[in-house]
Amino acid sequence: MDLSIILPTYNERENIAIICYLLMETLDAHYGIRDPANYEILVVDDGSPDGTQDVVRQLQDAYGHDRIRLFSRPGKLGLGTAYKLGLGHAKGRLVVLMDADLSHHPKYLPDFLREQARIDADIVSGTRYALGGGVYGWDARRKVTSRGANTLAQVLLQPGTISDLTGSYRVYKRNCLERLMELCTSKGYAFQMEIAVRASRLGFRLSEVPIVFVDRVYGSSKLGGAEITGFLVGLVTLFFTT
Repeated sequence: MDLSIILPTYNERENIAIICYLLMETLDAHYGIRDPANYEILVVDDGSPDGTQDVVRQLQDAYGHDRIRLFSRPGKLGLGTAYKLGLGHAKGRLVVLMDADLSHHPKYLPDFLREQARIDADIVSGTRYALGGGVYGWDARRKVTSRGANTLAQVLLQPGTISDLTGSYRVYKRNCLERLMELCTSKGYAFQMEIAVRASRLGFRLSEVPIVFVDRVYGSSKLGGAEITGFLVGLVTLFFTT
């Protein structure tokens, strides 16, 4: 199989059907045919009480259990562990990590895949901070907070070619991601930062493509005080350990 897309979810009932539909439409057009051997979508749900899993099961009935796979967890256990679980079941030679809330549009995936093939990249990361990238739907305070967090991480950690350390829309070679997962200890939003920094330190080939991040339309943001604290702890930890 060429591609596995891992979607961690918590209360994404309103978004999950849309993101799966857009992924399938985009990837079927990219590969030129709807073939189960090309890609799979792995939904890792942290016990959503809103019926997210019920919607995923309906999607499985409509599109096939080989195309959309569901993995249920008993509660919110963190992004890092969700990705690890998904990776353990993924079949693709390439693995996509992205959000399920429509903030990451599937239309960029063909750009990621072309860039990966062009230089045989180990990681292709979406960036909001390159020409052609940006953010839509955030107020000034949130833009300043995001930019400040990314700038602080850049200054302290010196990650090389990755300009968007806090972004989570990336394509990985499977063996690269498996190696990084062995080393990463972060469970929350610091996971994205840690995995990029460790990839740079290990000499993996990294590249970027510009994306426009769109704030979620349905549901509420998962970013809160605990996540911000976790990010800061992760930043300090990486500064002293990498």
